Parts: sequence; C-alpha cells; structure tokens
Amino acid sequence: CVCVCVCSAQMACMAAAVALPCASPSPSSIDGYRLSLPCISLPPQTAFFAGRALLTETRQLDKRRGQGVGLKVQASVATKEAAKVEKKSKKNEEGVVVNTFKPKDPYISRCLLNTKIVGDDAPGETWHMVFTTEGKVNYREGQSIGVIPPGVDANGKPQKLRLYSIASSAIGDFGDKKTVSLCVKRLVYINDKGEEVKGVCSNYLCDLKPGDTAAITGPVGKEMLMPLDENANIIMLATGTGIAPFRGFLWKMFFEKHVDYKFNGLAWLFLGVPTSSSLLYREEFELMQQKYPSKFRLDFAVSREQTNAKGERMYIQTRMADYSEELWEMLKKDNTYVYMCGLKGMEKGIDEIMVSLAERDGYNWQDYKKQLKKGEQWNVEVY
Repeated sequence: CVCVCVCSAQMACMAAAVALPCASPSPSSIDGYRLSLPCISLPPQTAFFAGRALLTETRQLDKRRGQGVGLKVQASVATKEAAKVEKKSKKNEEGVVVNTFKPKDPYISRCLLNTKIVGDDAPGETWHMVFTTEGKVNYREGQSIGVIPPGVDANGKPQKLRLYSIASSAIGDFGDKKTVSLCVKRLVYINDKGEEVKGVCSNYLCDLKPGDTAAITGPVGKEMLMPLDENANIIMLATGTGIAPFRGFLWKMFFEKHVDYKFNGLAWLFLGVPTSSSLLYREEFELMQQKYPSKFRLDFAVSREQTNAKGERMYIQTRMADYSEELWEMLKKDNTYVYMCGLKGMEKGIDEIMVSLAERDGYNWQDYKKQLKKGEQWNVEVY
C-alpha cells in the first residue's frame, strides 16, 4: 500500500486562499460526506472549485489521530504481475487498472458536488463535479472514465458512453480514494436549420444534482500517465476542459504528501481559454505557483483579451512562441515530457514554432517528434 498524508495545516492554508462558489441546494449528507458547505459570493472571474481545500468542511477529521494535526489516508494500490516485455515504460504504468467497469455492467455512482467554475459572462458553462466510487474505480492521474447517459438515441437504442478525462488525482478531491472528479463543458450550439442543439451527455452531467446517480465505466487509457521520474521537466499544454488531467498531475505534485513520490522537477502549464472569466481552476494554480515558484511555471493564453507584440490573438501556441528558445532547449533533454490535451488544432500551431528551431540545430522536427513519441516524451490526447 501507499501511505498518503494530507496535512490539515496545509489544507487550512489552501482554504484561506481559495473559496467555493455557491452550488445548488443539496442534501446535508451523501454516503457519509457532510455537505453543509459555506456559500461565499465571488466575482465571476474567481469562480472555481477546490475540493480538498474544503475537506474540513465536508468531512470531520479523525480527532483520535493527533486532534486535527493531520489526516492520514491509507490508499490501496492494485497490483498485478509485470508483463513479460523487454521495454520498461517511463510512465507510472505498473499496477494500472483498466476497464474494471464495462458498458454492460457499469458502476452506479452518485453525484456529491456539482458546481459551475466559470463566470456568468464566460462563453459557455463549465462545471466541476465529484462522484462517489467507494474505492471500486481505481484510477491514475491522466486516465479517463466513461459516462453512459440515460435514455435512448434517435434510433431508439440505449445511449452510448462518452469518455471524459479525470480531473482529480488518484486519491480524489477528498483524499480517500473514494471519489472521482470531472470537468465538463455544457455543449449547446445552433445547427444549420437554426435550431438549438444540446449535447446529450454534457447537459445530463451539468444538470446533475447532489444525490443523483450516474453510470460510470472504465477507467481507461495509458497515454497520459505521469512519468516515473520525480526530477522530470513536465510541459502541460491545455485548452479549455483539456485542463482536466493536469489538475490531477498538479494536485499530486504540489497539494499532496506521498511517502513514495516527491516532485523535484519543473512543471510548466500553458492554459488557453477565450476569456479571463473562463480560466479554469485559476486560484488553485496561482496558489501552487506562489508556494512552489522554483518548481511550477504558469502561463495563460486568453485569446479574446490578449495579443502578442504583432497584435495577433493570444492562443496557446502564440504564448509558447514567447518562450520558443527555452522550450526547444528543454525538448532536447531526455527528462522532458510534453503532455497535450484539448482542441486538436493546437498541435499544428506548436509544430510551426518548433520547425525552424529544430532545423537550425540540424534536426527535422517531424522526425524528432516521432522519436519523442517513441520515448514516451510526447503525449497527446486531443479532440
């Protein structure tokens, strides 16, 4: 087993720095989680969710262990025999579980919390939601779960599952390995006929109330697993809800204490969004940067509000171009890992930045990127 210590002093510091926006009325307790959360009015640009920062508000500390000095969580890690392959993965793959629950026999979870994490003036709604797992859905940072919405499709057949990147670390927002979190944007658009169309699963999820059930499958995926190297340089590129896996990465790196893991490398997050009111988990990330300035770098690209020196809109690749030389030098190191999650178009923009720099040093960028992929140093999950 792995012993994870979450210090109450650390939580108190986090709780003082962050606050939870008012959610919809909810029952006082679900599966033993006390949900009498304080509602604090925040300006739209500071709407966010910091689950474990409110652990003392949602669960009682075990007073028998140090009278609140700390909460000690024992987290069981599933293990299996090592596969008989010569190549050893650089990622945290050992003991990874996939497809514990399948579409024909999903896990029936219950929603604990569901709160909007963008301002009212943001283009579209994005919600952070927490579901119970009772410790039965063992996942790792970077994996995904499936959600099967109720009802039937246009052909009268049961709805198919939709995959969502997990937005929590492996021990969950409450630190007990009994929850899983998602970051979901409500899909609403106008079709060619001028009709409003609502995404089936995203609207189902965003409309869930605490206590509602949801059918979950998985976990799945190994592409986005974190590297084993605690001294690695980890460059994370996200647009919108593509931030989900990186929230899990960063909570493990900076908000948790593990006896078998201590991050000593450099984490660099680039997050692209249309408006400042849609910057997801902003306060969490800014707190991390404040506490660990030598280990965490944070850059936002706000396309509708920022421009570069040429007057061009600030997309994620535009922001990265400001650091192109530094990023290229990092990519030449064998302990640098790139993770990309979000809109498919951003990879092409990043290729354009690196082509000339690679050529200058005698490399063909596309060939070099293939080598990075082969070495598990270039990891992409886009849609």
